[in-house]
This record gives sequence, structure tokens and C-alpha cells, in this order.
Amino acid sequence: MASDKKKMVEAITAQEVDFAQWYTDICTKAELVEYSSVKGFVVLRPYGYAIWENIQKNLDTRFKATGHENVAMPMLMPESLLKKEGDLVNGFAPEVAWVTMGGSEPLEERLAVRPTSETLFCDHFSHVLHSYRDLPMLYNQWCSVVRWEKSTRPFLRTREFWWQEGHTIHETAAEAEAETEQQLNCYADFCENDLCIPVIKGRKTDKEKFAGAEATYTGRDNTLQYPFQTSWGASSRLIGAIIMTHGDDDGLILPPAIAPVQVVIVPVAAHKPGVLEKTRELASEIGKYARVKLDDSDKQPGWKFAQWEMKGVPIRLEVGPRDIEQGQCVLVRRDNREKQFVKFEDLATAIPAALDALAKDLYDRALKNREARTTSATTMEEIQQKAAASTGFIKTMWCGDLACEEAMKEKAGLSSRCMPFAQEHLSDVCPVCGKPATKMVVWGIAY
Repeated sequence: MASDKKKMVEAITAQEVDFAQWYTDICTKAELVEYSSVKGFVVLRPYGYAIWENIQKNLDTRFKATGHENVAMPMLMPESLLKKEGDLVNGFAPEVAWVTMGGSEPLEERLAVRPTSETLFCDHFSHVLHSYRDLPMLYNQWCSVVRWEKSTRPFLRTREFWWQEGHTIHETAAEAEAETEQQLNCYADFCENDLCIPVIKGRKTDKEKFAGAEATYTGRDNTLQYPFQTSWGASSRLIGAIIMTHGDDDGLILPPAIAPVQVVIVPVAAHKPGVLEKTRELASEIGKYARVKLDDSDKQPGWKFAQWEMKGVPIRLEVGPRDIEQGQCVLVRRDNREKQFVKFEDLATAIPAALDALAKDLYDRALKNREARTTSATTMEEIQQKAAASTGFIKTMWCGDLACEEAMKEKAGLSSRCMPFAQEHLSDVCPVCGKPATKMVVWGIAY
């Protein structure tokens, strides 16, 4: 069994040897994706799609609890419509895929495959929004979009990816800001509680923010006024974040909330009388409170252990003849390989407790890792030294000048990640220009 497991885990490149290859190995060998016949596009395999489905389900429940409704916009938009959104089209122009033929006939106007749907939503709002009485409109769409990226990597950057995009429209700026803050908190809650990933909430700089759009409606005083629009989204890139945050050299480690299988049962000596019957009975009971899989295939137990570790299943139960005689099974946590013997009658308590403990430990470990990889700097020389030595985050003060933000990219290879709401005062001056600075920015390498 040991040799089978060794052979299985050796298929993954170690993180310390080549992190990028380790990541790609997990994506393919844990059966999350397969490369398609079109460069830059991937097939989401059943296990990968099941993770995305759980992400979608958990987020969608949160959205609907705050009054959002799902809609479906067309995949294509005319070039003339896209051009109406100046900042938007300029930002996405290099990545837009175009349709120029309809069947065997050339189109009178080429059509853009949506890189995002702001333009479509604005056009729709202009047709259905007639009065302040129609507000607010709280829409969300689950779809895929296409951006013709030059270099790709599964989940992190593919030419087609899956996401949700929320688009809402409000009567006042205050209502729009409240909506934005609500959705930011929604994402933070989801990431921290369901994905076990700590977040830093903050604002983007003007250089990094997403280009928006506006529509018009008739106001309370019967004059044409501007409403206030928000847009927000989360994509299948979250799966990439899960892999990089929690994975190890044996494969995935999935947070219980989004794991397609939370508990896998592996029979040991399955040919012995009563073993399969007992594991089937356990699977039926556990299925009442957890997502469970009984692996009754004819592969060796050691191979199964390695396979399900690769796939990141949070808990494994091992059940053999001797265990059955003693009325117990072996419960193994994926994250720390901790084993415990649990009586069959105690599983309904032990499994949820183990899932909760695993989720907490994943979060705590991720937070500790982020803090260890985050430093602060007060001079450009210090920033350059730290950026060259580590791929973590660097906190500095900033004067707010675009030129200094661009200089940070040119001199240190760093771009702004966010201006945290929880500000710290690291110094009085901007490390780039020496002028007074009042904002702290978190910088990092953009991939």
C-alpha cells in the first residue's frame, strides 16, 4: 500500500520545487479540469464543476436573502453598443473576441462575445426603468465570459471563465454605497466562513478600479436624473485561491462547506464478510448530515487513501473487520492526518465536530501564513529589497499620486492590491516621492 501511495503522490511536483507546476498538477491530476482543443479554454470536469456548484449555491443563497434576482443576458452584443461605454471598451478592447459571420454570411456589424455585461445591463435598464418607483433593481447573472488572455492557467486566467456578476441600480448615492458595502461584506463572510480564506477589506485605487457605467431615469421632480449603479462579481478564480491557500504536496485540501465529498468511506479487506454491508449502512446514515462517498471500487485501500487525499476530501473513514468487531472505525482528517477511533454510534457527533475543527484550523493556518508573508516598508530601497526577496505583500504609505503608483510598478514590480479600511500609520511620507502621505496601501505582484 505504501508503494501505491508513493507512486500516486509523486505525480505532483513539490511546491518548493516549482509552485506553478505544483498548481497545474493539482488542477489536472485531481480531475478538476482538462485542457480543451481550443487554446486557453478548459473543460470543467465533474469534480471541478461540483466545487463551483457549491460555491454558486452558497453565494446565490446569500444574494437572494438580500433581495437580488437572477437574470440572463445575451452572450453577444453589437460593437456599436459596446463602444458607447468608453472607459469599459478601452479597458477590454485587447481581450474582446469578435463574431463576424452568421452561418455562411458576413454580419453587417461585428458582435462582441461578452467580456463582461455592464453594457448589456445598461441597455436593458434604459428600456425597463421609467421612474424612481421602479427602484431599486437588484439583478445578478450566473454565466461565463470570454477574455482573450495571452497567457493562461486553469482557474486563475483562462480565456473563458465562469462567474456571477451583480448589477444594481438605485435612486441615491447613499443607497448605492450601502449596496456596495453589503456585497463586500457578503463576499468577505463567504470567503472567511465557507472558503476558510482570510480577507483584507478595502478600496481599490483609481488605477486598479473597474470601469463602470451609468443609465438615466425620470426623477421625483419629473426631470431626467442620473441613478446610481453598482456592479460586483466573483469567479471560478476562487477555486484557484482555494488550491493555493490550502493545498499541500499531496494535493487539494477542501474547506468542508464547498467540498463535493465531505466524508469518504474506504472499506479495508472489503472481501471479508460484513465489511461492505456495514460501510453501506454507515454511508446511508452519514448521508443524512454530510456529503458522503463510499469507495467500494476494487482498488487497493492505499491507492484509495492517496486518491481521496489528492482530491482534498476533508474526512476519511476506514472500516475493516477488526473495526467492526469493536464497533468503531478510524476517522482521519485530511489537513493534519490526525487519526482517531470513533464508535459507530458517535459518528453523528464526531463528524460535524471534525469538519468544524478542520475548517477553523484551515482558516487559522491561512491567516498565520498571510501575516508571516506581509511586511511593511518606509523607503523605496527597503521596498525593492523586500520585493526581490519575497512574493508576499508589502504595506507602505502613499501620497495618492498616480505617478507614484506607476513608479512602484516600474521600480519594484508591485501593483496596488487595496487600500485597507483598517488603516495603519507607518510613516508621514510617501516612500516614492517623499511628499506627505495619509493612505496605507497593500502592494503585491500581479499575476
